[in-house]
This record gives sequence, C-alpha cells and structure tokens, in this order.
Amino acid sequence: MAKKAPRRTALRIAEVTLDLFNRYGEPNVSTTVISAELNISPGNLYYHFPSKDALVNHLFDQYETAMLELLEAAPDVQDTEGAWFFLHSLFEQIWAFRFLYRDLNNLLSGNRHLETHFHQVLERKTHALRLMLESMAAAGLMHIDPDSIETLSASMSVMVTYWLSFEYVRNPRQAMEPASADLALTRGARHVLALLTPYMASAELRSHLQSLTAAYSLPAT
Repeated sequence: MAKKAPRRTALRIAEVTLDLFNRYGEPNVSTTVISAELNISPGNLYYHFPSKDALVNHLFDQYETAMLELLEAAPDVQDTEGAWFFLHSLFEQIWAFRFLYRDLNNLLSGNRHLETHFHQVLERKTHALRLMLESMAAAGLMHIDPDSIETLSASMSVMVTYWLSFEYVRNPRQAMEPASADLALTRGARHVLALLTPYMASAELRSHLQSLTAAYSLPAT
C-alpha cells in the first residue's frame, strides 16, 4: 500500500487541528489529542509540525493570508448591500478560525509570532473599514466627517474583533459549535451595520439599511 505523501499528511493534520481548536479551544487540545484523532503517532505529527506553536502559527498564517486578501475589497463597497456582504464575509473568515478569537489574549501572551502579526491584521482591518466608510461617503450614501470616520472605523473593528468573545460569554457550551454559525454571523454583522444607521445620507437610505439588517435578524437563544 502506498504511503501518503508528506504534504497531504501535513494538510490533514492542519485541517483536523483547526477543527479541534475551533470546537474545544486551543488550550484544551494537546498534541496527544491531535495524534489520537488522526490515528497517527506523535512522532509522525512532530515530523510535520515540531511543536504545538508551529501548528498554531501555520493556521494563523492561513487565516492572515485569507483575511488580508478579503480586506482588499473594502474600497469597492459603494452601497448598503456591498457593506453587508463585506462585513458578513469578515465574520465568516473569523468564524472559520474562531479559536484565534476565542483564546485571543492567551494566544497573544504566549506566542511572539501571533503577538506581532495579529496586531498588523487588526491595523489592516481598521484601515479597510475606514476605506469602506470613505467609499460610501464618496458615493453619497453617508454624511460623515473625517473625525467620525476615524472613530466609527475603530468602533466597528472592535466589534468585529470581539464579537465572538461576546457570543462565547453568552453561551459557552454552544457558541463555538458549527450549528451556531449562522446565528453568530448574522447577529454580529447586523449589529456592526447598525452603527452606520445614524450617518446614512437620507431617511430613505436609513430605512433601506434597517430593512436589510432586519431581513437577516434571527431570534436570540
């Protein structure tokens, strides 16, 4: 029987580790648990990833690449539907790597790679939201001055970054489970979009934004 290619094994290790980290939290998943889940020896795991931090860093690098690519679309947002799609996409990306946000402070305090790179992602995220607001203002959708854009983009970035922590505190037993994804994503994007409402350029635009967000509302559990 042919052996699995090393790269294929490494990909499988990363996929299973991401699922375990997302479900149970990175501090609660040891390399022994990962090896057992994959039905491989610890030695085989360490051949591909010599430490748990190496696995964390590998997954973070995947997240960083996908997130930075997504943020490039921010200047193209010129309507409320585009803003909804962009914000919802941000939440989807965060959900896919939610272990980073669930255990953010713990990970940052013990991992220099994450400490430096996560800060850069946060800065890029805030900058992208600022560009989105500027684009919507230039399109005549919002009446907002530069100082308010600076404040609002920071507020939106805080909410996007810590929304899953809020969801986890509300419901620690189920918030990180796959079945909770739709509720967490729609609630988060809806609340971030609501921050835009006071700045919309007309009552008609405010009503349209409220209708858009209401259509995605789901009852809290």
